[in-house]
Formats: sequence, structure tokens, C-alpha cells
Amino acid sequence: MAGRVAGKLALVTGAAQGLGAAHCQVLAREGARVLCTDINGTGAEDTAAMLNKAHGDGTAFAMQHDVTDPDKWDEAIAMARDELGGLSVLVNNAGVGVRGNIETCTLEEWRRGFAINVDSVFLGCQKALPLMKDNQPGSIINISSIAGLIASDTMPGYNASKAAVWMLSKSVALYCGKMGWNIRCNSVHPTFVDTPILDGMTSRTGHSKEVIMEKLARQIPLKRVGVPREIADGVLFLASDESSFMTGAELKLDGGISAM
Repeated sequence: MAGRVAGKLALVTGAAQGLGAAHCQVLAREGARVLCTDINGTGAEDTAAMLNKAHGDGTAFAMQHDVTDPDKWDEAIAMARDELGGLSVLVNNAGVGVRGNIETCTLEEWRRGFAINVDSVFLGCQKALPLMKDNQPGSIINISSIAGLIASDTMPGYNASKAAVWMLSKSVALYCGKMGWNIRCNSVHPTFVDTPILDGMTSRTGHSKEVIMEKLARQIPLKRVGVPREIADGVLFLASDESSFMTGAELKLDGGISAM
């Protein structure tokens, strides 16, 4: 099959909706075979079914996956080996918001945020590397956030967890290089993107989605919120051999916020 990632074998977490589903769609369209995982197993199956309908049976597989559970990671890596035939691309996409400022954020919420946003990336990299070593060249793509680079007084838990993903990605990149493996590791830093997360903001604030979108857009130099495809195209670049000399780097897809 022709395509920018033809022959690549990819595992994408958080694949049931939003950015994860978009990553899966773009990778499959460009020739990769994809294992779609999510805590929402039915949603992951829906994404895989959509890809198989569009690109043929055997393009995508799915499993229910709690990314904070080491045993579930073992199952996901085994499924990648058995169903895909290996693993050359890992997209650690699963993540969650962390509510509250430094006074109102509970320790429970803080720990939950780090478990889903950081522990999952640590486990994914650690568990995937043995299989990826057999499928070089490889690419690990960790979805952080512009909030991992630019702080806010309203979300210390999210800032800290996404900053941890950023620095963890650099450490993994350096380790792979030191070991002589052709496995790259980079982080992606989106700003506000039109995903179901924004729907949650409407319920919490009582504002309509249109009002929320307008407020967010005013903070972005390009004056609009991003769409999932724009982030997925960045993931496609990092998954492809087009980025073969890029590792330990951060890809900012932020509409210009970090330039301010």
C-alpha cells in the first residue's frame, strides 16, 4: 500500500474519540495498520470498525485498555505483536484534564491526573521498547499540551503532568540514542482543539459551546480553535520517516500561543 507510513505498525491510546480517533484515521489512511485502545473498549472497537470499512479488513484492531494498569499494557503489546505482527509507532495519546487551582485541586484529582497523563506514558514507553527494537525504525509520539510549556494559575495539576510528559519524552529519546536504536521519541503540544473535552467545559461553566469557542479563540494568535486533523497531521509527520532526524523535540501545534 502506498502512503507516508506504509508498512508501519501503530498502537494509539485514547482512540475512542477526539484526537486519538483522528490519529488513527490519518495513520490508516496513509498506509499504517493500527491497534486502537481505550478505557472505552466499545469506542475503540467503533474506531477500528470505521477504519476497516474504509481501508479493508485487517487494517485496524481494538482492545479495552486502562493505560494506568501495567498488566493491561502487557496485553496491548502482546496484541500488537500477535495481530499487527510487531510495533513501530507508539502514540501515547490518552489523557485527562485536572481540575482546580493550587488551593482547590484535591490530592485525589492530582494523583488521578498523573496516573493517566504521566504513568501511562512511562508504562507505554517501557513496555513497547522491547517489541519496537525488533521493528526499527521506530517512533514514539507522546501527546503533551501547550499547557506543559506555558503555565496557568488555574491548572497546576494539568501543567505539571503535561510538563512531565515533555521531559520524559526527552529522556526516552536520549536513552534510545545512547543504546544505538533507531527509535525516536518526541512530544506534541496542542493548544485548544475542538474535541469532546470542550463539551465538558460547556456543562461545567453553563456557557454554550459557541461562547466557549469564542473565548478560547481570543487567546490564540490565529484567532481560532484547532481541529483534530491538524494535530493528527503532526503525529503523521512524526510517525513517518520524514522526521527521521527529529528526536527529543517538542512539536508545538498551538496557533502561535507560545510565540507571545
